[in-house]
Amino acid sequence: MLEAGFPNLNGNYIKTSDADSRYNCIAWAYGENNRWFWPKKGSYWPAGVTREETVKAFMELFASIRYENCDSHLFEPGYEKIAIYALDGVPTHAARQLNNGKWTSKLGSDIDIEHDTVECLEGPFYGNAVVFMKRGKSSH
Repeated sequence: MLEAGFPNLNGNYIKTSDADSRYNCIAWAYGENNRWFWPKKGSYWPAGVTREETVKAFMELFASIRYENCDSHLFEPGYEKIAIYALDGVPTHAARQLNNGKWTSKLGSDIDIEHDTVECLEGPFYGNAVVFMKRGKSSH
């Protein structure tokens, strides 16, 4: 059960896809499902984005597709939001907000899920959501 690694899920999620090792959470939040995004060699990372495992580099990644920092994970009509998670200051995960205000996440090479809040995935695997970014829905 997912709750072992994500105690805040409490069964409040919907599986939205089968396991797929072609892409990960960063790619999914970025809007792709055909390659694995990570700054380490051997994974895809866009040219011009700092290639390091820092929250700042992940913010730079999403800024490259017009996301800007924001203060809240709360739903705002007209905007798409992402959350970047970190554990001990190291990025671990990213989630994307859906049009219904819920969130979608790809769990490593495992399944995609829809979850109610960013807090659902906070815990021992991903740490906490430390950055929220948004972009206007018409900006991509």
